[in-house]
Amino acid sequence: MSGVSRETTAAGNTAAPWLTVVGIGDDGEASLTAPAIAIIRAASMVIGGQRSLDHLPADCLAQRVGWTTLDQTLDTILARRGQSTVVLATGDPMWFGLGSTLSQALQQAGHDPQQEMAVLPTPGAFSLAAARLCWPLQDCLCLTAHGRPVAALRLHFAPGQRLLVLSHDGQTAAQVAAELCDCGYGPSQITALWHLGGTNEGRFSARADRFSANPGAANQTIPALNTLAIDCVLADGARPLSRTPGLPDEAFEHDGQLTKREARALTLMALAPWPGAHLWDIGAGSGSIAIEWMRAAARTTALAVERDPLRLARVVRNAQALGVPTLRTMLADLPAGLLALDDEQPPDVIFVGGGVSRPGLLDKLWSRLPAGGRLVTNAVTLEAEQAVLDFHRRHGGELRRLAVSRTQPVGRLTRWDTLAPLTQLCAEKP
Repeated sequence: MSGVSRETTAAGNTAAPWLTVVGIGDDGEASLTAPAIAIIRAASMVIGGQRSLDHLPADCLAQRVGWTTLDQTLDTILARRGQSTVVLATGDPMWFGLGSTLSQALQQAGHDPQQEMAVLPTPGAFSLAAARLCWPLQDCLCLTAHGRPVAALRLHFAPGQRLLVLSHDGQTAAQVAAELCDCGYGPSQITALWHLGGTNEGRFSARADRFSANPGAANQTIPALNTLAIDCVLADGARPLSRTPGLPDEAFEHDGQLTKREARALTLMALAPWPGAHLWDIGAGSGSIAIEWMRAAARTTALAVERDPLRLARVVRNAQALGVPTLRTMLADLPAGLLALDDEQPPDVIFVGGGVSRPGLLDKLWSRLPAGGRLVTNAVTLEAEQAVLDFHRRHGGELRRLAVSRTQPVGRLTRWDTLAPLTQLCAEKP
């Protein structure tokens, strides 16, 4: 028996998967279970990287196909639907692995992965790294820098946080060290581990600030395939950044076009980001709303639209610095440039930070929202407020008047300094 269970159909037959993804460790055949070996022996084709194929049992008679490009290999696999096929993957295929990619490809082709595919994992890099360091895995954040911006790790730096990160190559450790130092986490300990579970297992450890001082020496020690274990330690005098909305104003590079901290927190409350939701930030200014939106919930995405190229470049720099480098940007002047949004992913939520008073802008953006979508805008000028009130009369929603005062020194005394009040509209589309 393969050890892979399937539900019994109404006719009493058990639906067997044609595709099996088998996780294989650095120790090769020794990492394969008896059920995995039985499935490999029974397959008509085994697909994998050359190193994995070299680890197959000697009595495996299946046709062996080496990995080419991702798209070509996926096409080869899907073209064999209904024929017994094994795909070899590294470690746990469902942890940032090939199993996840194949599951998505099957869904996109209109097939049910649970009926088409079985997955037989072996301990992966995260489990093995945690075991080597005696780190409770449930207390670690498991991330990847493979094919992704290293700056995205900034979002997860916090005092006492432990990160396990799949590297892109041998340069990744020094790049992560530089990011840690730039964020005030120079004393953090970085351990690179490679060939986990194999005969050539090794590691290299150093403080982040020492990686940055001499990255060349570190890089020569670390093979391309490695996993990083990062124990985050904040340097004396440095301040951590919360993921709760309302970052300090000085966390953003800006030219004055910035939703102030208190108003920003209340605006994010109205936007109410949830995992996977997509935001259009119209008139993005410094990008603070879109950036805090993406920091607030997992898998959120955003498009920041701005008409000033200097400000748009500033949005990009802020996104990099604050750990959301995948924020998309667009140079456009709305409503004239509204057609530029036709090819963009439709929004779940729209925030209008600039251009509120432009005739027809709110209505045109409202028409782009799906049913249940939300539009939020802040009006500071009388003209913008009039546009908001007119929109509210026709479409409804909730209005708030926000006024914030901060203390300011006056010589040896202190006074209240009132920020410009604003009118906030939050409307949900029926």
